[in-house]
Amino acid sequence: MATENNLLNLKPEDFQKVGVDEKEAEVIQRESLSAWKDSWQRLRQNKMAMTALGILGLIVLAAIFAPFISKYNYYSNDLMSTNKPPSSDHWFGTDDLGRDIFVRTWYGARISLIVGLAAAAIDLFIGVIYGGIMGFFGGRVDNIMNKFSEILYSIPYLLVVILLLVVLEPSLGTIILALTITGWITMSWIVRGEIMQLKNREFVLASRSMGAGSARLLFKHLLPNAVGPIIVTITLSVPNAIFAEAFLSFLGLGVQAPVASLGSMINDSLTGWLYYPWRFLFPAILISLTMLSFNIFGDGLRDALDPKLKK
Repeated sequence: MATENNLLNLKPEDFQKVGVDEKEAEVIQRESLSAWKDSWQRLRQNKMAMTALGILGLIVLAAIFAPFISKYNYYSNDLMSTNKPPSSDHWFGTDDLGRDIFVRTWYGARISLIVGLAAAAIDLFIGVIYGGIMGFFGGRVDNIMNKFSEILYSIPYLLVVILLLVVLEPSLGTIILALTITGWITMSWIVRGEIMQLKNREFVLASRSMGAGSARLLFKHLLPNAVGPIIVTITLSVPNAIFAEAFLSFLGLGVQAPVASLGSMINDSLTGWLYYPWRFLFPAILISLTMLSFNIFGDGLRDALDPKLKK
């Protein structure tokens, strides 16, 4: 009873305030971040990935604008200036026809980037739709579609591409088409796996119970939640397409003269490269740097989007 009376007689001055360190409270309290903001912050902390992204940005800008800052073009011959080493007039030297290698290198980079990005975009479009249908409907639909993709994937990729390029007239569009004949299959399998993991989640069942149709469930709820692996795959597929185009051009099946790509320039430089190394060196360094930067950035992006690595 005495204790209750003492509690009732307590006054404000009987209490002592405990000091609060506001700076420490701000450190302890973490700002609420969305999944994308959190991934972006972790990507920014990856110095290798951000360096690779910066290099890619510079390569893209140079491929767009560098040919315009030179007085030469990629196709004009100057037989009086053949095989000249790098100089103030020709920054990367000239080739066996007197063409400026600086302009041709960056023009070739533009062609290679167009091929890589276009092929990756087509792989994205076909692979996402095909894989989404496989994973969402499952059962017999999945079995038939998956068997078809496995049969198509089992055919030697290079054989399909070479046959297509031999049958059709060689052009930039033909090369892009050839690279996407089987290029979308890997994307479809990744999307299929993600959709099969997500389609029995609570948010999908709730949407289904509210009357959402198949198309709405697939494109409104499932695919947006699988966008992380899709982005990583598309990032890593760009250098694969660039390498494939360079390899085809190296075999003489790529873009035709006078159009230049990095692969065709490397192929043209093989005759006499020991005597004129600059003809081989600059396009080889650029294509290697481009592919390496794409792969490093893709690995960093995969780590940033991986929920298992979140702190």
